[in-house]
Amino acid sequence: MDGTRRIIAALAAIALAGAIGGCAADIPVDPDGTYDRVAGGELRVGASPDGELVTVDGATSGAERVDGVLVDLVEDFAESIDADVTWTVGSEESLVVAIEEGSLDLAIGGMTDQTPWADRVGVTRGFAELPGVEREHPVVMLAPLGENRFIGELERFLDERSAG
Repeated sequence: MDGTRRIIAALAAIALAGAIGGCAADIPVDPDGTYDRVAGGELRVGASPDGELVTVDGATSGAERVDGVLVDLVEDFAESIDADVTWTVGSEESLVVAIEEGSLDLAIGGMTDQTPWADRVGVTRGFAELPGVEREHPVVMLAPLGENRFIGELERFLDERSAG
């Protein structure tokens, strides 16, 4: 009987390990498929003007040009995943609402790791040493809640670009 129990226990352990291993292959995931949709497609980014991080020119002419340190990083990230960036300019609050409604994939500006939006949208890790970024608190970017693969790929890219 002891031998039979050992065999059953061993088979159960193997089955459990296989089940756990199969799940791990799918983590992290994007429940709404953000990464799969934007890679090779369109990355919809909201920009909130903030000093050297994000500047907006031409607002009065209707032909806004978005520029700045974070803009360059986002455009480089988009290029790395073969995506075209479409920009929307607005306040942090309007960009958070757009992320919640699904019309934006990412928002950038002067958001830091102290952001009050963390209960409404996904937030990247704070990055204190990105090229050209000098802030008291680490800078973050906002994305749809739960889109962990998308956020993870963005963070991996930002890690590569970090000065530290």
